[in-house]
Amino acid sequence: MDSYPLSLLALQAFTGLALGAVYVLLATGLSLIFGLLQVVNFAHGAFFMVGAYAGVFLFGMTGNFWVCLLGVPVLIGLGGLAVERVLVRPLYGRGIDDPLLLTFGLSYVMVEVVRLLWGKGGIPFDTPDLLQGAVDIGVGYFPLYRLFVIGVAAAVMLALWLLIERTRMGLVIRAGARDPVIARVLGLDVGRVWMLVFGLGTGIAGLAGLLAAPLQGASPEMGATVLAEAFVVTVVGGMGSLGGGVAAGLLLGVVVSMTSLFAPEMAKVSMYALMALVLLVRPQGLFGRAGAA
Repeated sequence: MDSYPLSLLALQAFTGLALGAVYVLLATGLSLIFGLLQVVNFAHGAFFMVGAYAGVFLFGMTGNFWVCLLGVPVLIGLGGLAVERVLVRPLYGRGIDDPLLLTFGLSYVMVEVVRLLWGKGGIPFDTPDLLQGAVDIGVGYFPLYRLFVIGVAAAVMLALWLLIERTRMGLVIRAGARDPVIARVLGLDVGRVWMLVFGLGTGIAGLAGLLAAPLQGASPEMGATVLAEAFVVTVVGGMGSLGGGVAAGLLLGVVVSMTSLFAPEMAKVSMYALMALVLLVRPQGLFGRAGAA
């Protein structure tokens, strides 16, 4: 530890926060769908991957990253609305396994469609000109784009919290999730609420894929890896807990980043080790409630 200057450790921690911001967006969409719909969405990683490719497509059409930033979540969210309405909705009330298996199969279909359209190889996605370069953050120079990713994740989480906790629509969402029968008796269209929640969750996953594309490019297999990582974040934070997903995403991002500095070969293993440790102490996760899973 003494051989590493404090500035290097601080920069590595900021790198972990940028990675954690992507984890937060992924886990938020996953946790939102599970917490309110009780659906384990195994196609979440595929929506993340499609978000990256949708960004590639829109950028090729418009040449404007800001159009992609607005358009990708909308397009992927609309796709999520269609998936919930046509495929997932008929499986409500049939246990947790049926939607899980359906979304698991759907993820393979989405990957194969992307391979047919764009090929099996990866596609690079350049960082927008305005966000290239580095800025001085006090402990050294840090890539501007990674700071942008952190800022976007923070803005999305704030907007999501305001939506759920401070709006009438959020009240309807929470009511429909807590007791859908009573909500229907009161005249609420619970089916529409669930469809919107599913679309919102997949839209956030698509946004995460777009933000990750300049960091790692777009490839058909990128969703499989992040799906496992998103589940780790969700389990550590607590199934269905949005606040837990934020805390766990940032924590795991920093842990992976710092481990890659001291022991690069153990970087990915560290997140699973931390998950095992958390589950030994708190089986429901950091902020989850007992029995939620």
